[in-house]
Amino acid sequence: MLKNKLALITGANRGIGLSILKKFSENGADIIACARSKNDEFEKLIFDISQKYKNKITPVYFDLSREKEIKDGIEKINTISDKIEIIVNNAGVNQVSLFQMTPIEKMKEIFDINFFSHLQLTQKLMKIMIKNKKGSIINISSNAAVECDVGRSGYAASKAALIAFTKVLSKELGSFNIRVNAVAPGLTNTSMMGKDISKKIIDEAIKKVALKRPAEPEEISDVVAFLASDLSSYVTGEVIFVTGGY
Repeated sequence: MLKNKLALITGANRGIGLSILKKFSENGADIIACARSKNDEFEKLIFDISQKYKNKITPVYFDLSREKEIKDGIEKINTISDKIEIIVNNAGVNQVSLFQMTPIEKMKEIFDINFFSHLQLTQKLMKIMIKNKKGSIINISSNAAVECDVGRSGYAASKAALIAFTKVLSKELGSFNIRVNAVAPGLTNTSMMGKDISKKIIDEAIKKVALKRPAEPEEISDVVAFLASDLSSYVTGEVIFVTGGY
């Protein structure tokens, strides 16, 4: 489904990002796997995945909260290939705190990672797609962007901004045969869910899900793979909610 395509994935070392990396590898894509910092466990993991699926996975490390590191990361990416066809803006941070108890500095930090870092990365790398007149950009948003639950002011606003960015960019890049879409997962069974959200809140949320369970990361990466592939060749400017019927 993705054979002979080169994909860049941010936050590729865990959770949904790692699931996307595995799914893309399984479907034949070569990958530039972006993560915040180098570690032996991730290096071994991507080596094992590439051996299993016979694809090429190149790690690139930079911190999305640091503009200088993003610039350095982009420079390195540009030396790897000028054939990037898929960009998955997946990396992000969670946040649960009442607005009145959240410092504005913290809000800015959330936006820097969840929104502005993706803008910076996309603005530079989409030039490759424009030159080649093809590509698919997939932004990982969240159903929090529209549910707007208590305590999610920074997180929900940053993910809503990502949706607006998706829709605008799809109109700007359509004439270059570049598609831009967003995936908005609901509650997903990742380490971030267990770390940042209490069991009580998770249990209450599951009660509102028609399927009565959280998503598995693979159920999100299936949708991302569809949007990355030619199966979605007439899909752009869309937001696909993967929430189990929340």
